[in-house]
Amino acid sequence: MSWLESHRGTLISQILTFGWVQLLRILLPCLPVVEGISDNGGSMDDVVEWARSGRCIVYPTSTLPALGCIPEPSALDVLFEIKGRPSTAPVSLGVADLSQASKIVEITDDLQEILDSFPEGSLTIVLSPIDEMDFRLGSRGVAVRVVSDPRARELLLKTGPLTATSANHTGQEPLLDCIKAADSLCTSEHTVLGADGICHGGLPSTLIAWHTVCDSPESLGIEVIREGKVSTEEVLAWWKRRT
Repeated sequence: MSWLESHRGTLISQILTFGWVQLLRILLPCLPVVEGISDNGGSMDDVVEWARSGRCIVYPTSTLPALGCIPEPSALDVLFEIKGRPSTAPVSLGVADLSQASKIVEITDDLQEILDSFPEGSLTIVLSPIDEMDFRLGSRGVAVRVVSDPRARELLLKTGPLTATSANHTGQEPLLDCIKAADSLCTSEHTVLGADGICHGGLPSTLIAWHTVCDSPESLGIEVIREGKVSTEEVLAWWKRRT
């Protein structure tokens, strides 16, 4: 008699009590959530509460799966530990919109203009924080990306801003499947929950230091820190046209 046959009654009882997903999570503590983020709120509630409690999640974006946690020291401790990222390499924050961003960074009148001038989600912009924030979010300012993926936006509206670094171990190729990425980041001490979603990959967002934080003495310029979906030439041409 196989193990499955000998334990059939117990398994059926447990399934009726907990359901398939909960039973699997009991048997395999490091198993990420397998349902997708959906309108019925099934796994959305799990992922939201997991993030709000200071733990890490993986969520889809328009490029790569993002490793998210709330921007608090204890949550960042976990993120940097499981990712193996040096504390000297700051991470960006994903926000649902500029209204949400305005609660943590200073929003200038011309910021919406540059976001409207390029593909949605293609820019990450370093802005001045309203209050002092953890140094792992940046020394010159805080890098903020308004997400374009509707699943990410829905999540962030419920959790508030979350880190948006790629969901992989530092130095390793990122996975495109959010659940597989979450599973790969689990440790004996930390479980990472993943929302269902396959990302398309591609170039990262272009990282820009806004004129309020750049090194220009008169704060009248912008600086492209990392070229991505939008080229340096395109950004500087836009800036020249408006000035």
